[in-house]
Amino acid sequence: MLFNYFNHIEFGQPWFFLLLLLIPVLVWWYSKKNNRLSASVPMSSTAAYGLGSWKATMRNLPFVCRLISIAAIVVALAKPQVRDEQQRAEGEGIDIVLCIDVSGSMTAQDFTPNRLEAAKNVAINFVNNRLTDRIGVVIFSGESFTQCPLTTDHAVLISAIENIRNGLLEDGTAIGSGLGTSIDRLRSGTSKSKVIVLLTDGENNGGLIDPITAKEMAKTFGIKVYTIGVGTNGMAPQPVNTPLGVVMQSQKVSIDEGLLKQIATETGGRYFRATDNASLSNIYQTIDTLEKSKVEITTTIHYKDKYFPFIMLAILFLLIEFVLKYLVLRKFP
Repeated sequence: MLFNYFNHIEFGQPWFFLLLLLIPVLVWWYSKKNNRLSASVPMSSTAAYGLGSWKATMRNLPFVCRLISIAAIVVALAKPQVRDEQQRAEGEGIDIVLCIDVSGSMTAQDFTPNRLEAAKNVAINFVNNRLTDRIGVVIFSGESFTQCPLTTDHAVLISAIENIRNGLLEDGTAIGSGLGTSIDRLRSGTSKSKVIVLLTDGENNGGLIDPITAKEMAKTFGIKVYTIGVGTNGMAPQPVNTPLGVVMQSQKVSIDEGLLKQIATETGGRYFRATDNASLSNIYQTIDTLEKSKVEITTTIHYKDKYFPFIMLAILFLLIEFVLKYLVLRKFP
């Protein structure tokens, strides 16, 4: 308990600890004085004064108490204190929408454990690194849906990402609808910088909005779109429902990279291709680096003095010394 107390203590004036060097000097002086007195007192007198009694055993206690009092006063003079450090992040954030494909093909297991779960994990890590940004989540397959509107409450946002799963929407790959819903979430925002991170593993095959039309909308509202194509090259194992149950089948990886590159290039973003968990994580780290918020962290440090217990300790042992010296061990004529 005492160790934990001192583990959090800092000393504002540690040079006062040099005064502790007086303690060995005082011990030497006290020892020399007692030896001189003992040599001058005959053995018979010693017995007469009862120095072999309990008082003789306790005769050094007042001096010990004085040493403890001096040590406590020195510690108090060294100004023990506890630091209270508070950080406040201020700055201009970015409005970001994570637009995630949740179609059936996102259950393919060329990522660990599958594409969708890998996408969710890197999205959560991305959110944790954005201190002052408003972030929202849009999911899409055959249609699109706002999983979480723009918010700075990252706990709510992470919970929304964790709750994403396949089968929430009609199956398909409506890239234009997902992009359009994301734009709708961003267009009325006041942030100077607006970004969409669109992740998909397929080709557009449905939805009410054409991807090219959605791209033009993004350009109109000054929204930058980063696009990510997810999937290995060639074939990928994917669970498929059959009359005999769920079986694994190899499915061709079909990503419309031309469309994704066009959307990214014309809106000022970049296109990335993720073929495994590591490359997907690196892509989000790259986007995190490219879209830096102007964040200023202000650190305020307060100190709370803790010398009072040492002053009380010094007073206590001075009182004990007084009681021992002038009451308990007092010599009567």
